[in-house]
Amino acid sequence: MAIVLGRPEVDGLGRVLDVLREWQYDGAPMQLHPGDLGWFWRFGAEATAAAVRTWGRGGRILAVGLLDGPGLLRLTIAPDAQRDEELARQLADDVADPERGVLPPGKVYVEAPIAALVQDVLSADGWNTDEPWTPLRRDLTEPVEDPGVRIEAIGPEQAHVRAAVQRASFDGSTFTDERWHAMAAGSPYADARCLVAYDDRGDAVAAVTVWSAGPQKPGLLEPMGVHREHRGNGYGKAITVAAAAALRELGSSSAIVCTPSSNAGAVATYTSAGFRPRPEVRDRRRDARTVPG
Repeated sequence: MAIVLGRPEVDGLGRVLDVLREWQYDGAPMQLHPGDLGWFWRFGAEATAAAVRTWGRGGRILAVGLLDGPGLLRLTIAPDAQRDEELARQLADDVADPERGVLPPGKVYVEAPIAALVQDVLSADGWNTDEPWTPLRRDLTEPVEDPGVRIEAIGPEQAHVRAAVQRASFDGSTFTDERWHAMAAGSPYADARCLVAYDDRGDAVAAVTVWSAGPQKPGLLEPMGVHREHRGNGYGKAITVAAAAALRELGSSSAIVCTPSSNAGAVATYTSAGFRPRPEVRDRRRDARTVPG
């Protein structure tokens, strides 16, 4: 049977999330997580559906991609299909041809599991590797220590607090109260929590959103940020420890996160909170082709 490229409607996102949950397991390579779709949901259900691509055979979904920006496809593949030659070739062909409706012309990126055959196919097709990222993981078998600061779980009434910390943590952030409510209305948020850390004066100093993929599955931190006016005081470690505790309460077996390796401060923060770095990963990059004049 042929591989079929699909674009789910909003009512098809539930099936996509189900397979993403199924594919998560401890020891898996860093890959697309249900929480990644959950965080994207801040732009609304219709935008999330428009950004998702699926590849399937015989009615079974074998790969899921999220267009996380106009030139980046975050791709993951069913564990038993990662070395499927037909699928790898089809994926490579679809991301290379703008007319397939996956990636545009010019410089683009593909994130895929490191051991998947599509990595080899893209390399053979001339795709380079991009800057390294560091995945980190914390086992949640044992109870998590106290974070040492006041932590609050954010509900609808405090959405403005969560949004303000996000904007103060990331230059260029467009997160707003309305986008928090859109995210919280998405089905993935049923297994998520937003946490905010406060200092001794009662100021909101750091925030994180955590996403469970179900009991005994890895949970994701996406995103975590510290208010730019309160950095260097240990609040990144505190909110990350709180995130791990929240995921453990949600039944997660481990907590995972990924950050650019060049962001040494973030790597150090996660490590201080009990996360252990795993081997670096790199996106595949196709540079813009020059057109003869």
